[in-house]
Amino acid sequence: MSSALDSFLDKWRTRWPEWSQVEGFIPAAERERVVAWFALLQEFDDILNTSGDPMPSDAKLAWWGEELRGWSAQRSKHPLGRLLEPVRAPWAELAQVLPHLVQARAANADPQQARQSLAAYANAVAAVEQAMFGGHARGDAAAAVLTQTLAQRLQDLDSAAVPHSLQAPEPSVSVRQWGRELLSQWPARVAGPRPRRMWSALARSRQQAKVRGQAYAPKPIGVLWRCWWAGRG
Repeated sequence: MSSALDSFLDKWRTRWPEWSQVEGFIPAAERERVVAWFALLQEFDDILNTSGDPMPSDAKLAWWGEELRGWSAQRSKHPLGRLLEPVRAPWAELAQVLPHLVQARAANADPQQARQSLAAYANAVAAVEQAMFGGHARGDAAAAVLTQTLAQRLQDLDSAAVPHSLQAPEPSVSVRQWGRELLSQWPARVAGPRPRRMWSALARSRQQAKVRGQAYAPKPIGVLWRCWWAGRG
């Protein structure tokens, strides 16, 4: 494995150290590919949640669009492609919706608009995950992707990610209101393949801590239990 690929995988693992406690629930042959996929999604989250001058992020997003189209023809350039490109997934369809991330940065009037702005992206991500990880579709897998993407946006941007209809004079109140709204539609066990269900369980725990105004300090036994429950079946 190249040092370039290692750096991308380690970047995700650094942000999600809990994963090392639960990746044993994933078949050994799939573990690196799972982390590579999540690392790619983290790249997209960073582009979506950029602050300041958006031009570098927009240029990076355009590059990723071309890269994913290349994956459809098995012509990868990025190190992550070594693990992901061999999967016959709808990469071109994902590339087509990446510009929605730029549009989704705009302030939303209400929760419905916030969800609509990322709906096409969530559908494309869910389609790739179904192709990559297999298994029978369980419920609305795209809804799980959408809620987690919005929650990560709140984690990264705080009150700047809150729709106008939930804004309050005190920013922390706005964050809690939007966080509770997201949690109300976020079950402990979401739809989708096992890796998504497990990652969602970890992200949901972070969101719960944020809504409570507490630092996220997970206990290993709790992490194991939540991910086992989310991933079983």
